[in-house]
Amino acid sequence: MDDKDIVSLYFDRNEQAIAESERTYGTYCRTVAMGILDNASDAEECVNDTWVAAWGSIPPHRPTLLRTYLGKLTRNIAINRLRSRRRQKRHPEFMLSLSELSECIPAPEEELDTRLRDLLDEFLAAAEPLDRKLFVGRHWYNRSVSVLAQGYGLTPNAVSVRLSRMREKLRTFLNERGYEP
Repeated sequence: MDDKDIVSLYFDRNEQAIAESERTYGTYCRTVAMGILDNASDAEECVNDTWVAAWGSIPPHRPTLLRTYLGKLTRNIAINRLRSRRRQKRHPEFMLSLSELSECIPAPEEELDTRLRDLLDEFLAAAEPLDRKLFVGRHWYNRSVSVLAQGYGLTPNAVSVRLSRMREKLRTFLNERGYEP
């Protein structure tokens, strides 16, 4: 079943929409939640909350990229869960990733405005493929520098340098386009 069919099930208020979402995107949503929470039971609860949030937000929203929409819901739910339990000290990698990104984007953990999302899409589309993968791996999936280095056959220092340069390019890119939060 494709995204359009699943979204149609949500619009029809057919409970099969949740089962199809779980079958198609459950693993992806768990990966997103685990990257933030690093706890399987909390991640599972976040995924379940994602299905409830999707049920409540579709309609009126009609997402064209359901994977992205559900990933965004999962990520926001996981971040809220992390905050509500005041577990930030137990997740230094996640907090480090956010602080690195805050050099370019104030309060990156908050909901991004439409213009910033469009600018980020434009920036990442123009980036070198490896740099884009490293940036997304670090700042969306919250993977550590060492995990990224191992996955792409680089040294941790090389990954850190590439990410630092990407953040600097992003800051310049946003400034050139007059983005002010």
